[in-house]
Amino acid sequence: MLTLKTRLGLLTLVGALLGCGSTYGGGGIVTPPAGNTIAATDAIVFTPATLTVNAGQTVTYTFGSVPHNVFFNAQTGTPADIPGNNSNVSIDRQFTMPGSYSFSCHIHPSMHGTVVVQ
Repeated sequence: MLTLKTRLGLLTLVGALLGCGSTYGGGGIVTPPAGNTIAATDAIVFTPATLTVNAGQTVTYTFGSVPHNVFFNAQTGTPADIPGNNSNVSIDRQFTMPGSYSFSCHIHPSMHGTVVVQ
């Protein structure tokens, strides 16, 4: 049987380990951002990978400490690209026409995402 001191120590350890998850850190827990937000994470992924919004809504792209950019596949209704090496900023883009808009990060070619506009 574990003593009260041992149980409290284990409980503290479990709490500390649960607190180690990270929204944007490499190797941490990647959780989707709230609302109409797409995060270009330090784990080199867009999260969520697919976001559905209504026509006329704005999507906020957030960039963590690792630089990223956003380039859309060319099609009618596509908002402006987000060029450069963006870090620690948020940039909005409005989607006015229904459709499916694919994008990628040119710095990290494995990063892809889609905004579906209804």
